[in-house]
Amino acid sequence: MVLLSLGVVLWWAAHLFKRAAPERRAALGDTGKGLVALLLVLSVVLMVIGYKRADGPVWWGPSPATVGINNLLVLLAFYLYAADGMKTRVTAWLRHPQLTAFSLWAVAHLLVNGDLPSLVLFGGLLAWAVVEIAVLNRAGAWKRRTGPFPLRKEIMAAVGAVVVMLVVGLIHGWVGPWPFGG
Repeated sequence: MVLLSLGVVLWWAAHLFKRAAPERRAALGDTGKGLVALLLVLSVVLMVIGYKRADGPVWWGPSPATVGINNLLVLLAFYLYAADGMKTRVTAWLRHPQLTAFSLWAVAHLLVNGDLPSLVLFGGLLAWAVVEIAVLNRAGAWKRRTGPFPLRKEIMAAVGAVVVMLVVGLIHGWVGPWPFGG
């Protein structure tokens, strides 16, 4: 559980470094970008290894209903990521589509993984996303996106989300539990 916790803490620290110490981060210049990227890769490695090794009490597990809800939330998360990149209409309504997507992903995983390591991992990452949203909201005013929002971009974002969901789901089943139930 120590490696898992260290990975989550390092994830928080690497992401919040720019906001917590802007002068120090700016002084590092491009080197700082590489350092943050390295710390994020290390945090992911620690979280993966730590999660695989961690053990703890189990309070609930997946059910057909929670698996279905999980998959819908993860699909919505992939859509929000794609929508942000394609600047679709939903990005005019949501200030932080990627962090909202990340939050949905974390909630979805908590829904089907009711054990202590999952609470540390997905709960810790969900808490980070909520804090990150709050910090960004305090940093300045939001410049809402305006149209036009072409229908083809909306369709491309939706189709892209389904394709990515299927590919990630297959990889997830290859390296871990099968995510589609049954």
